[in-house]
Amino acid sequence: MLTPLVDAQFFREIRFLATDMDGTLTQGEKFTPALFQALESLAEAKIEVLVTTGRSAGWVHGVKHYFPIVGAIAENGGVFYAHDSDIPQMLTPITDISQHRQKLAAMFDQLKEQFPQLQEAEDNRFRLTDWTFSVAGLGDRDLQTLASFCQQEGWGFTYSTVQCHIKPLDQDKATGLKVVLHRHFPQITPQQLVTIGDSPNDESLFDRDRFPHSVGVANVLPYRDILTHCPTYITTLPECAGFCELVSLLVKK
Repeated sequence: MLTPLVDAQFFREIRFLATDMDGTLTQGEKFTPALFQALESLAEAKIEVLVTTGRSAGWVHGVKHYFPIVGAIAENGGVFYAHDSDIPQMLTPITDISQHRQKLAAMFDQLKEQFPQLQEAEDNRFRLTDWTFSVAGLGDRDLQTLASFCQQEGWGFTYSTVQCHIKPLDQDKATGLKVVLHRHFPQITPQQLVTIGDSPNDESLFDRDRFPHSVGVANVLPYRDILTHCPTYITTLPECAGFCELVSLLVKK
């Protein structure tokens, strides 16, 4: 059951947002003035924001400079950049990045034997922990087959509205977020935190045993029947408009 985002008790203690980016902070694949206004409103209300995305470490390294945020987690929980540092913090222990990437490339080649149409993502050269390819043209059955094959070979698999990800088996947004909170924001309690997302790679952020307050923007609805964990609350509007809907309630609490 998805609860409409109207519960006043929910907003009372929130001091920290951990939010997905694509499909959650974007509108029609773009950043809009409304997003920056919402982020500024949160800053004025002293509510901190952490981005957690499937985008590459290289891409996030640039973005975290331009948003009024405390930092960003990249690669679905693999890497963290603090706002005031250019040094990536590995959230997934990998002893040899070069060898790890060779193994990821080999796994992708195996997938291409079954799905020759798979198109490697252009940002792989900027990644450290995972390997990505376009989700375009892949149906639900295809995605299930890809996930099953990756798991058989000892890899994790997830996808968003943008990309598919081959990743370390235990790497996900929730695990990475827990590490970052423990290291950098130990004062934040579960009751002060809200997690936000829109697609299957955000599912771990919707786990109520870990995060009692989670929000899905309305474009998560097409995935609700395939998610093991669904968000606690749902916005009425999709994408960034839904994020702004949440922000307007938080700053007026």
